Amino acid sequence: MGGRLPTEAEWEYAARAGRQEARYGEVGAIGWYKGNSDGKTHPVGTKTANGWGLFDMLGNVWEWVADWYDPAYYKILPVPAINPKGPEFGEAEFGEAKVQRGGSWVDLAAGLRAASRFWTPPGSRTSIAGFRCVREVVP
Repeated sequence: MGGRLPTEAEWEYAARAGRQEARYGEVGAIGWYKGNSDGKTHPVGTKTANGWGLFDMLGNVWEWVADWYDPAYYKILPVPAINPKGPEFGEAEFGEAKVQRGGSWVDLAAGLRAASRFWTPPGSRTSIAGFRCVREVVP
């Protein structure tokens, strides 16, 4: 479809949809998590969308983003950081890893937040991870 993975900053911007709160609604209304998922993923669009019409930004599956994982990266950015592009390489407890965002159907409700992040080695495949692509706007 001509898309790419969003950066971590782009993903969070889209998830928040112009809001500052950790969630864009009541957790049970907007996302699938351990308490309501019945132990499985669900079709996209069966919960309430955020203010920009994006479904499942929180819960259902963790979403891969383009950024490498570095636990200290956001501590060294200037404040405010405007659309940071992420570290050039990853550092994680078990080797290089990429970032996933948003929480999944196996997480507790408290884990479904716009700022939730997780790390996984590239190429890992699980039932709790997925992705959504972005496309550049052509003027």
